[in-house]
Amino acid sequence: MVVEVFSLLFSFCLIGYLIGRIGHYYYGHKYDFLHHWIYGIILVIVGILADFEKSSTSFLLVSFGFGLFISDFKDFKNLKFYGRDTHPEKKFLGFD
Repeated sequence: MVVEVFSLLFSFCLIGYLIGRIGHYYYGHKYDFLHHWIYGIILVIVGILADFEKSSTSFLLVSFGFGLFISDFKDFKNLKFYGRDTHPEKKFLGFD
């Protein structure tokens, strides 16, 4: 039971990370918009504020939001909130 729950949470974290990287890689340099680490923090806060005992989706929200957050960690570290990403070299995997 514990292994299944851990693998589900890890899967949602990985999905959040991959969606964040795909958005960053393909669309981050094209549009002026909020950076996706902000959406990750919002999902983590909503998941924490939701009642964990009544809803199992709160764990999934926290896990997915954490994945989004770490996929754009470099922009969080530099406190970039809005705008395009300018990168001379594109990297799909990694913290960018």
